[in-house]
Amino acid sequence: MQSAEENVVIYANPERCLSCHSCEVACAVAHADKEDLITAVSDGLQLYPRNHVVMADGVTMPIQCRQCEDAPCTFACPTGACTRADGRVRIVERDCIGCGQCVIMCPFGAIAVHGVAKKCDLCVDWRARNGKAESACAEACPTNAIRFVNLKAYRQAQLEARARELAQSHRHMRIPL
Repeated sequence: MQSAEENVVIYANPERCLSCHSCEVACAVAHADKEDLITAVSDGLQLYPRNHVVMADGVTMPIQCRQCEDAPCTFACPTGACTRADGRVRIVERDCIGCGQCVIMCPFGAIAVHGVAKKCDLCVDWRARNGKAESACAEACPTNAIRFVNLKAYRQAQLEARARELAQSHRHMRIPL
């Protein structure tokens, strides 16, 4: 039986991203366990976002963990700190030795080592603590470029859209059988 979290990823639409970095700030503050940026900074906390806005070939978008089904980072981790369960990849920080093997193996560049490995965790703890349905980055995005997507529902919607396109083109082509 699937959990509510299984097959959920954060989807970023590059056409809507303004490169404002609001998602990075919100992520860093959420994982510092503070109410806001001012409190976190005044408390002297080191802030590390678990997503990063990247520009390439004129396209800007936030990059974060894709919660891979066959996550290479989990196979590379020598201590077992990087695991996959409940449809997401987790890093158990108390077991992490900061070796960076997961960083090397991640095809998206979504893991960083700051003493220990850190990556997007879908804001599971932050959402539970604050009664939120969306991640901190999605909530902070002014253009709604970031949102939670259930992969199973997304794949089904894509299949249905392609089937409609094929049916439509078949009607127009009138190919005799």
